[in-house]
Amino acid sequence: MPALPDLVCSECAAIYPVASLTWRCSCGGLLDVVDFVLTMDATALPGRSPSLWRYTEVLPIAVDPTVTLGEGFSPLVPSRALPHVQLKLDFLLPTLSFKDRGAVVLATLAKRLGVTRAMVDSSGNAGTAMAAYFGRAGIGCTVYVPESTSPGKLAQMRAHGATVELVPGSRADTSAAALQAAGQDGVLYASHVYHPYFLHGVKTYGYEIWEQCARSLPETVVVPVGNGTMVLGCYLAFSELVAAGLAERMPRIVAVQASACSPLEQAMAQGLDAPLAVQNGATIAEGIAITAPPRGKQLLRAVRATGGTIISVTDEQIAAARQELADEGLFVEPTSAVSFAAVRVAVDRTYVSDSPTWAVAASLLTAQSVVVPLCGAGLKSGTR
Repeated sequence: MPALPDLVCSECAAIYPVASLTWRCSCGGLLDVVDFVLTMDATALPGRSPSLWRYTEVLPIAVDPTVTLGEGFSPLVPSRALPHVQLKLDFLLPTLSFKDRGAVVLATLAKRLGVTRAMVDSSGNAGTAMAAYFGRAGIGCTVYVPESTSPGKLAQMRAHGATVELVPGSRADTSAAALQAAGQDGVLYASHVYHPYFLHGVKTYGYEIWEQCARSLPETVVVPVGNGTMVLGCYLAFSELVAAGLAERMPRIVAVQASACSPLEQAMAQGLDAPLAVQNGATIAEGIAITAPPRGKQLLRAVRATGGTIISVTDEQIAAARQELADEGLFVEPTSAVSFAAVRVAVDRTYVSDSPTWAVAASLLTAQSVVVPLCGAGLKSGTR
């Protein structure tokens, strides 16, 4: 069985064995996966099963058939309303969100390491995915969530056997409560933000886009961003595909926030290298209401490296986009409508004309080929 890649601090370059269950460097730096050999045989892909594990050579851990639920390879379909847009339907994955991609990798890792207990904090979708996949792996799971989390998501976590800890206050308060509990001996902090193996699961989203677009990449990929796991997963995938000679160039990544909570958009607009501190504004896009994303510096660097930008849309625009998607037969939660809202605003030219980020985004969102993820199902949301 291949050795598991270790973890490296992004600040001081300290190395940690992944079996140590370390989730953050002693210097406070965030951890990434040490470079490992990527030798994907693209010619073998047609004969493989339609799941994210078809890209096993570029993942840090091999598939365990007792953990997988067949996740990945979600449909890519054209939008009826916006013909230049392809919609990637990740809300059709087993727990109804894209978080399954990272959750299955972390659950597989935990089982291989002999972990018997895991914990995670979440605004909802990561918690439901972790509850399902750790339940599948036979590993106990505790999920910390804001007490305002949608009832559908809470019911799903409990149905999978997770212990749910409701935390009063904001999403930041939930993170703080989880960080206090993290580090217990023998317990894996299966954080979709801090544990880099999760990001390598999410990067399969980018590999699927490449394969479903006839082994090429679109001009623009539009991604909702809170903690930023999908942005960083896409950046990993696109970087690896270009480095391997399987794609000619990177797509531009346009990341989208809710205007009520947009620390990354504000930092991008002001040319800063780190997110600004913002108040937790109320937004229907609960999945991206993150006031201080821990990987904020990495997110800003990644988006800039592609020639992309970060923008924001209002709750009214999000709600309208969600209804427009429903009219197309696609029922998603508000957070999943954020990216579609951004494209609609660009097409209709209703963006704020003096916004420096929108000045860049307008042309990127109306390019000939644009891919938009639909990340979570509408039944997860408490709103109509």
